[in-house]
Amino acid sequence: MAGIKITETAFRDAHQSLIATRMTTDQMLPIAEKLDNVGFHALEVWGGATFDSSLRFLNEDPWERLRALRKVFKKTKLQMLLRGQNLLGYKNYPDDVVEEFVKKAIENGIDIVRIFDALNDVRNLKTSLKATKENGGHAQLAISYTTSPVHNTKYYVELAKEMQEMGADSICIKDMSGILLPYAAEELVVELKKVLDVPLELHSHFTSGLANQAYMKGIEAGVDIIDTAISPLGNGTSQPATEPMIASLQGSKYYPENIDFDLLMEVTDYFNVLKEKYIEEGLLNSKVLNVDINTLKYQVPGGMLSNLVSQLKSQRAEDKFLEVLEEVPRVREDFGYPPLVTPMSQMVGTQAVFNVILGERYKMVPNEAKNYMKGLYGKTTVPVSDEIRKKIIGDEEVYEGRPADLLEPQLDNYKNEIKEYIEQDEDVLSYALFPQVALDFFKHRMATKYKIDTELLDEENKVYPV
Repeated sequence: MAGIKITETAFRDAHQSLIATRMTTDQMLPIAEKLDNVGFHALEVWGGATFDSSLRFLNEDPWERLRALRKVFKKTKLQMLLRGQNLLGYKNYPDDVVEEFVKKAIENGIDIVRIFDALNDVRNLKTSLKATKENGGHAQLAISYTTSPVHNTKYYVELAKEMQEMGADSICIKDMSGILLPYAAEELVVELKKVLDVPLELHSHFTSGLANQAYMKGIEAGVDIIDTAISPLGNGTSQPATEPMIASLQGSKYYPENIDFDLLMEVTDYFNVLKEKYIEEGLLNSKVLNVDINTLKYQVPGGMLSNLVSQLKSQRAEDKFLEVLEEVPRVREDFGYPPLVTPMSQMVGTQAVFNVILGERYKMVPNEAKNYMKGLYGKTTVPVSDEIRKKIIGDEEVYEGRPADLLEPQLDNYKNEIKEYIEQDEDVLSYALFPQVALDFFKHRMATKYKIDTELLDEENKVYPV
């Protein structure tokens, strides 16, 4: 197939970035067959925040969604985003949980597993990489892209070489904040292509208004695949829009000849109607469609921005927003310049909010940040200063090994805890990731299945009438 390959993100990152991951399976299925026939390299359909959101907000089983989509997609590879040892949650999980989760994801229909670690600590990628390959999946390892005094082209080239040596089937430059500048993209792709024998994919967000230019320079430099989002769900904090990106390559050797552009326009029409629905329901806020050049200064991804606003609102401190934004880079430096991607974006953002609202830096520190300082998330790119570490965890010991080595197997325990609710093997994994959320979902599912009216509790016998 000639030209650049396209991964379409409409069913995962696009709606996660724009409407807080609220697209339902029923909204996906009517257009799935047409998407399958457009000619995309892959469809990103699962992982990231979709799993949590399905259970927590949509009362949907994410495993059912994956199976339903797999039935329709006959030609196009299905892709997911996995947070390494964090899976789809916000902490490290034991190896037995990671192995089983990856196995079931592939069994249920995933072809490509994009695996990243928020700290680019490759030790946190090994278990999910091995499980992906053992179960016949394509293991794509992703570089969490950021900029700092140490995050330069040489750093990323060495990281990519290590990932390739580990057995990665492809490498992705994952620019979650939209801060990759066009000429930096060109330089990075040129240098990576010199050392890589596997395909290279480029993923960015349009938050700063630069991503499509970064894509063009990346394409010219030899990148193999780009991530785009259908135009009604593209740009803003999402990916560059698919149709104009493809159209801009017409007349060049990079044009993706296998794309059916007329069919793609029918897909656009479908999502235009859906977009209007999201606007009417208040799910799509016009603010997330704006270009925010401050992203380049603060490196705050779209999802993190909305989270900061929410935290300040709950504290009635919206007027502190700019102060918090300015505090974020300072906290990030104190923390050893972690890329601002889940869970580090939440950790750094929350700490910045505390520092500003309390008027004293590190007066209050969340447990997650303390664990991070203890080495329980992995190795920092830049060592944290003794002064900052002492301020946060005092003289507590810092663990230098692979964090998951401290975790005992848990699958059997989880099975026992929810045995009365299990309807499929995958339920145990849903519970492992989000215990209370999954439990609430299981109870709702059971009530629906047996037509139990949960509003009518017989207090004496503690039962619900059917």
